[in-house]
Amino acid sequence: MGNHRAERRAPRRVASTTPVAPISTAGRHGSSVGKRRAGKPGRSTGFGPKLPSSPVLMGITALALSAGGALTAGGGGTVLDAAGEFTYASQVSAFSGASDIGQVTAGRRSITEISRDSARDAQTEAADAQLQEAVEAQAQERDAALSELAAAAQQQARKIEKNQWVLPVIGYHLTARFGEYGLWSSYHTGLDFAAGTGTPIYAVSNGVITSTAYDGAYGNKTVETLEDGTELWYCHQNAFNVSPGTVVHAGDLIGYIGSTGHVTGPHLHLEVRPGAGDPVDPYAALVAHGVTP
Repeated sequence: MGNHRAERRAPRRVASTTPVAPISTAGRHGSSVGKRRAGKPGRSTGFGPKLPSSPVLMGITALALSAGGALTAGGGGTVLDAAGEFTYASQVSAFSGASDIGQVTAGRRSITEISRDSARDAQTEAADAQLQEAVEAQAQERDAALSELAAAAQQQARKIEKNQWVLPVIGYHLTARFGEYGLWSSYHTGLDFAAGTGTPIYAVSNGVITSTAYDGAYGNKTVETLEDGTELWYCHQNAFNVSPGTVVHAGDLIGYIGSTGHVTGPHLHLEVRPGAGDPVDPYAALVAHGVTP
């Protein structure tokens, strides 16, 4: 206590008008006394930075408000600025007057842009959906057309297969053609396939056997009637392998080559008679049905 009183009374003893350097208060309690005085508000000890007065602080705050347009009392927050947009503002520094303000995309303009983007996305999705529907419809039409085409092709294939002709003999040579004159009473009415006795004879096309009998100069003769009424005559057979009423298909075995009737050697005499009428050239008929003797 005695030391503190001495420090306060010491300046009063100076009677000179000459400036005197401040008396050092360093001592056993000097540093702690200086700290206590610096901590009291409204008084300055000459040490450390001076705090701005209240009017200065208010002025700095006003400048910060005018510069940023928004201010929050505490930490960052969302406020409505002068333009009517939502703004995120961080706490204003009272010493620097600066504020860290960042716009968020939630203002009126940003909401408009979001709405426009949403509308554009909706239109794009709608257009994509319509395009997808159109593509699927075209695919369905294409599949239907392909199915119809496949059905038509299959039907035509069955028709061709049904009417497909084949050669009646394997391992032959032609000896007499249609229309020739010579050994016959008028002209030759068929096509002769010469081969050894007992060579198999096959049905030329699909049909029904309507006759198997001996017929004079034709010898043993088998008659096959096709769906369109055409008759095929297989003559000079050595033996039959079918009987009337038998349904045959192209390539079925119907008999064997022989020398019955008026012949000069074993062969098959084949005739083609459309509508059971007069004979036509068997060679041309075979070629017309995809077969070349």
